[in-house]
Amino acid sequence: MSPSYSIQTGDIAIAVALSRHIPEFRDPYPAEVYHSRLAGKLHLVLLARAGEEPIGFKVGYERSGFFYSWMGGVLPAWRGQGVADALADAQEEWARRQGFDRIRLKTRNRHRAMILLAVRRGFSILSVEAQETVDEYRIWMEKQL
Repeated sequence: MSPSYSIQTGDIAIAVALSRHIPEFRDPYPAEVYHSRLAGKLHLVLLARAGEEPIGFKVGYERSGFFYSWMGGVLPAWRGQGVADALADAQEEWARRQGFDRIRLKTRNRHRAMILLAVRRGFSILSVEAQETVDEYRIWMEKQL
């Protein structure tokens, strides 16, 4: 049985709109931050759609010789249906085709589901950046492609 969603390239405006509906994002970045981060860099904006309705997104870009999986999320109603994995698969395949040999991400200690997803997908922890609270510690992870 095929999934009831598709993965395709998309635009920043839709990714930003979706980010406002991801409960884990306490203060989602505005479009200007996306444009600033992606300007002049090899980048990819992916959307998951159920029909025409956006249900998830993943944004990444070239950073210091690796592909950086920067932002992404899936609407709560669509979690547990393979959407995050499908977005990650598409991002990793695209990064491979662009010649990247590794992909990195940074998450916060409070995002346990993201940490578990990354570990399950073959990422290893590279480093941890201390913050004011343990929940806000930043965790750098990497996967060889």
